Amino acid sequence: MPVELTIPSPGESITEVTIGSWAKADGDWVEKDELLAEIESDKATLELRSPASGLLSIAASVGEEVAVGTSVGSIDPDAAKPAGVVAEPNGATTPASAPAPEAAPTPTPTSNAGRESESESTEGDIGRVTSLARKIAAERGIDLSKITGTGTGGRITKADVLDVAEGRTSPTVPPPTASGDAGIRGGTGTAGRAVRRERMTRLRQRIAERLVESKQTTAMLTTFNEADMTEVMRLRKQHGEAFEKRHGVRLGFMSFFVKAAVSALQKYPRINAFIDGDEIEHHDYVDMGIAVGTDRGLVVPVLRNAEGMGFADIESSIRDSAARARDGKLSVEEMTGGTFTVTNGGVYGSLMATPILNPPQSGILGMHKIMKRAVENPDRPGELALRPMMYLALSYDHRIVDGQESVGFLVHVKECIEHPERLLLDL
Repeated sequence: MPVELTIPSPGESITEVTIGSWAKADGDWVEKDELLAEIESDKATLELRSPASGLLSIAASVGEEVAVGTSVGSIDPDAAKPAGVVAEPNGATTPASAPAPEAAPTPTPTSNAGRESESESTEGDIGRVTSLARKIAAERGIDLSKITGTGTGGRITKADVLDVAEGRTSPTVPPPTASGDAGIRGGTGTAGRAVRRERMTRLRQRIAERLVESKQTTAMLTTFNEADMTEVMRLRKQHGEAFEKRHGVRLGFMSFFVKAAVSALQKYPRINAFIDGDEIEHHDYVDMGIAVGTDRGLVVPVLRNAEGMGFADIESSIRDSAARARDGKLSVEEMTGGTFTVTNGGVYGSLMATPILNPPQSGILGMHKIMKRAVENPDRPGELALRPMMYLALSYDHRIVDGQESVGFLVHVKECIEHPERLLLDL
C-alpha cells in the first residue's frame, strides 16, 4: 500500500508552502530517510525525507504552492527494486552504471494552428496547472487558457492566477532583433539584451512584507556614534589563540558587541520593549537577534537569554546558527521572539548604513567596517592619532524610545567597546 508524502507544518501560523526543489525524479527508487525535496515557507526552508523505501511517485512540481498537510506524492514500498540500484552509505541510491544520454530529438516547426490545438489539448491537463491555481481560477471565474504560466515548464501557479485576478499581469517583452533599430542603439544581434524573470521565494516575499511593514508602522529614527576598536583588537590579538584552544571557537568582534548591547539594554530597558496596542510590553531578559545574510535572504536567529551568556557561548551559538542558516536548517522557532537585533554590515564593506527595525522590536544596532582614521589621541589630548574606528548606528522606534535614551544607549556601547573591562566589571 502506497505511503503518502504529506507536507509537515514548518511552524505555527504557516498554512501554505512552496515546493523549492526535488532531489529525486518521478519513478526513482528511494531509501528510507533519503532526502526527497526542499520545502520553502515564508520563514524557513525544511527538508522532506522519505518515510519508507520504495518507488517514488511525484504529484507536485517545483514552484507549486501547496497547503500544509497536503499530499505531494507517495512511496510504493511493495514495488520491485530495479536491478542495478545500489544503496550508498548515506542512504542515497544510484544506478550501478549510468547509461549514456540519448540525443535530444530535433524539434519540428509547426504552424500557428498546430500550436493553438496543442494549447487547447493541454488546458485540461492537471500537469499544466497547480491544484491551488485551478481552485482559485474556478472560484473567480478565470479562464486558464488565457494565462501564461511562469512555473516550471510553463506550469500555471497560484501567483499567475492572482496576477490576472488583481490586474498585475506583466507585458510580454518582445525579443530583440537585428534590424536597424538594434544597430542604432549600439548593439548587434542579441548580445547583452537577455531578459530573465524569476518568481520570488516565499522567504524573499516575507522579507519584503516585513520591511514595508516596518517603514509604515513605526516612527523609525537613527542615531550614530563611533567607537575606537583599539582595545578590543588588542585583546583579541593577545588572548585569541588561548581562547580558541580553550573553547574551540574563535574570539570575534560580535561577542563584544552583543555583551555591550545587553549591558546598554539593561540600562535603557525601553529599547528592549515592544508596543502592543496602547500598552508597552517590557522584558526582563534579552533575546538577541543576530542578522545573517544567506543566498535565500536575510534571516535572524535568536540567542535566548543573552544576558546570561559568556563570550564563548555567544561565539559558538552565532557560528552554529550562521552555518545552519546558510544551509537552510534553522527552524521557525529559532528565528522568532527576539527582543533586540544586532547586524554587521561591516563584513560586506559597509562604512555606514541605517539598519531597519524588525517589528515588533524597538531597536536594532548596526556595526560597520573598521577603518583607520585620524582622531584625537585619548592618551595625549590635543594630538591626532591614527586609530581603527567603527561607525555605530542605532535605529529605534521614536514612539517608545526618546532621543536621550537612544544617544545614551550608543554612548554606553561605545564606552564598553573602548574600555572592555567594563563588561567584566558590569559597569
